Amino acid sequence: MRFGYWLPIFGGWLRNVDDEQMPPTWEYAAKVAQRAEQIGFDLVLVAELYLNDIKGIDAPSLDAWSTAAALAAVTKSQEIMVAVRPTFHNPAQLGKQASNIDHICGGRLSLNVVSSWWADEAAKYGITFEQHDDRYARTAEWLTVLDGVWTQDNFTYIGERYRVVDNVLQPKPVANRPRPLLYAGGESESAKNLIARTCDGYVMHGDTPEKIGERVTDMRARREKSGLPPLKFGVAAYSIVRDTDAEAAEERARITDVQQSAGGYSNYQQWLEGTQLEQRVSLEDYSVSNRGLRSGLVGSPDTIKARIAEFEAIGVDFMLLQCSPQLEEMEKFAELVILR
Repeated sequence: MRFGYWLPIFGGWLRNVDDEQMPPTWEYAAKVAQRAEQIGFDLVLVAELYLNDIKGIDAPSLDAWSTAAALAAVTKSQEIMVAVRPTFHNPAQLGKQASNIDHICGGRLSLNVVSSWWADEAAKYGITFEQHDDRYARTAEWLTVLDGVWTQDNFTYIGERYRVVDNVLQPKPVANRPRPLLYAGGESESAKNLIARTCDGYVMHGDTPEKIGERVTDMRARREKSGLPPLKFGVAAYSIVRDTDAEAAEERARITDVQQSAGGYSNYQQWLEGTQLEQRVSLEDYSVSNRGLRSGLVGSPDTIKARIAEFEAIGVDFMLLQCSPQLEEMEKFAELVILR
């Protein structure tokens, strides 16, 4: 099992706790990333939103792509998975930018392709926001162009949404693989079919090993129909490791004391309206982003290691952790779970 983490670009992950002692600054983000390499984390996910969906739209947050470029220069070994939303980026231009970052970090860049969900954010940044299936149709074209400019010389594509003629993109991404790895998530039929055809990995919101196992089985079957190599599977999780299960339960109760007046509450409602989920979500899910508590990494070290073993048994390749405060909790997780 590989262990990754979400870079704390929003100032935290808890919608019911105002100050998590993890400021949304480059200085803090770099400190977390550099220490993470030393203690056993080999993958960082940099989320992309132009507004802060955790602490409220007026709160500060870091830009994903400039942050990822900076991380490429100050880290040495971890994979840098940066989120990208086709609605917000021209694919050929993004391909050029990503290829440059891939060279800065020596081939460690990967992409998490996200088909957007937040209509208000798009309006505030002058972006046309499409309906769900139209966004996935755009993503399909976007991926075709991205793969083309990365892997071919003088690439041309004439489509409904994009037109690229005799493209020149040099240098190509680092040559030890055809292109940076592409990950994506989604629970609609449109999303799952697209990912099975075009991506290298499937990243899921937190859930029980039973539910995750069902999705892994389903995506493996879709992938086999495409005749492509097996997908990699990742799961989001919020971790609370304590000496005892009871102590961990106390912390879980503290962070899930829902305040509907919190800054991120209205954003969460828009996310629900803008996605197509397989299951209903609860107010406890609202408390922590990406349904991380459902993964069950809450308890003593033995409890958490047993849970991780369940995920590994059903085919999960990596886990992407959120915790608060990030640096202190990652240190604890590494000492008591990864290294023990």
